[in-house]
Amino acid sequence: MRSTRIAVSAALLGALALPLVSATAASAAPAQVPASMGNPSCTGPGPWVIGTNAVTIRSKASATSTAVGILYRGHKFTVHKTSGKWRYITDKTTGVKGWVSATYVYRSVGMCLD
Repeated sequence: MRSTRIAVSAALLGALALPLVSATAASAAPAQVPASMGNPSCTGPGPWVIGTNAVTIRSKASATSTAVGILYRGHKFTVHKTSGKWRYITDKTTGVKGWVSATYVYRSVGMCLD
């Protein structure tokens, strides 16, 4: 009876490992730099970007404060100051001023290869 358990266990392990062995490797197309990023400096930070489709603009630097607008990915905006994990911005498309989370609005990383 012991040899049957070992045979069943080996077969079970083989069945579990099969999807891992037969999985194909992921491939990615080379990233294209958006024209709006311009030519970032190799020594300084890149331009400000929105890392999601839209982010809520708030009256204060707090997730529970009143929403005053929405900053969409295609909008032009200016960052005036930062405070902890928040950015005070002006949405140039709508004119709305307020705070957005630094999780979603940040500097892009310029990368230069020589």
